[in-house]
Amino acid sequence: MKNIRNMVLILCIFCTSCVVVAQESNRYLVAVSKAEHTLSIVNATTFETLVSIPAGPNTHEVVVTDDGKTAYISNPGNSDLHEINVIDLEQHQALENIDTSPFLGPHGLQLIGDNLWFTAQGSKTVVCYNIKSKTFDWTMGTGQDVTHMIHVSPDQQSFYTTNVQSGTISIFKHTLLEPTVPPTGKLPPNAKSHWDWEQKLIDAGIGVEGFDVTNNEEELWAVTPTGLLTIINLKNPEEKIQLETGIKGAHRLQFTPDNTFAVIVSVATGEVVKYEVATRKKVATFKMAQGGEMLMDTILNRVFISCPIDGYIAVVDLDEMKEVGRFSVGARPDGMAWIN
Repeated sequence: MKNIRNMVLILCIFCTSCVVVAQESNRYLVAVSKAEHTLSIVNATTFETLVSIPAGPNTHEVVVTDDGKTAYISNPGNSDLHEINVIDLEQHQALENIDTSPFLGPHGLQLIGDNLWFTAQGSKTVVCYNIKSKTFDWTMGTGQDVTHMIHVSPDQQSFYTTNVQSGTISIFKHTLLEPTVPPTGKLPPNAKSHWDWEQKLIDAGIGVEGFDVTNNEEELWAVTPTGLLTIINLKNPEEKIQLETGIKGAHRLQFTPDNTFAVIVSVATGEVVKYEVATRKKVATFKMAQGGEMLMDTILNRVFISCPIDGYIAVVDLDEMKEVGRFSVGARPDGMAWIN
């Protein structure tokens, strides 16, 4: 009986290992090349490029639908283009573009269900586009220069942007507002509460760009090219901490999936720096090629970092803090996303 139990245990471990291996070997990501104007599908284990699909003139960010069938790519240009590419990932072909006019310079993207949120940095706005009805459902101006990156809360009741040239972070919350008392001092009989978006602007330093939000939506971390790190308490946005990291050219910041660490990459020096979130302390660093975009691996403790100047994507082991692989999707690689 004991031997049977042992055999069952061994089989369970073996089967679990097989599932993990299968999950890892069948995972794919997409990555854009600014120079080649393509979107490539890459095996995340072998780093083999399966196919490269023609895309727009100035490919930057990319997101993929939950079913893994469609990708959307922003093309900001000099904040004057108005094009989001739509790519069929099953048929490996481009579909009809989304013309974002009059919202110019689409850049930051986030897809929640059928809602494609994007920043239009040339128009100083945030836009919500419904990919099912193919309509612009909503837009809100920030009044800030170069509204660049975006994060939308899962319930879509809050969103945050970095505004590069204004040096600010926009914090928008959908809020129930009480009616305003008019100069007469009396509310009209039909006065009632209404929902509106309230914006709070937080100074974060000129050039602020890369940022991330913790899984519990309680903290926002953002960096500037001078190395200034701003940490904002999203429950009380005026409550912020600013630290000088000394990272010149700090470009992107992302939390590890468990939110234990924040990883910062420099597009100037090639530094990859790991901060412990709880203590706000730098715990590890190493140098590689000058890094741009980042894509966290939610299964393996690693991060993919596009290196536009050196022309490849590096794979970094976050336990060992070292490069463990690299591959190319063409010159000037940029945005990446997972295919579910």
